[in-house]
This record gives sequence, C-alpha cells and structure tokens, in this order.
Amino acid sequence: MKTLRDVKIGETCTVVKLHGEGAIKRRIMDMGITKGVEIYVRKVAPLGDPVEITVRGYELSIRKADAETIEVQ
Repeated sequence: MKTLRDVKIGETCTVVKLHGEGAIKRRIMDMGITKGVEIYVRKVAPLGDPVEITVRGYELSIRKADAETIEVQ
C-alpha cells in the first residue's frame, strides 16, 4: 500500500482510499481530500513533518501521521 507519505516532491498522485477513524477522517475530508482527487506534493519539511501539498487548487500543509492514513496510487 502506497500512502501520501511515500510520494516524492514534485509528484502528483490520486487518492484511492482514506484510512483512519472518526474525527481524523472527517477532518481530512473537510480539507477536500476525498477519493479520486489529485494531490501534488510541493514540499516536505527537513524532518519530514509537515508535508506541503496542493489539492483542488489550494495549498495545504498536512502532518506526517495524517499523510500516512491517505492511500494513493
């Protein structure tokens, strides 16, 4: 399983499935990250946290732990 955490800087991926439960999953969906949406990885902080992405035309920073719950292809 490939997660958003595994995507390299400058690559684009498509969300396959959101793992995680309750409030975490709801928060990720509220940010516009849903099944089938394309995500472009812009930057990763030096220690790997957070990851800066572009989704649905806007920029977003997401924690490493949250990125690991997003399955992509």
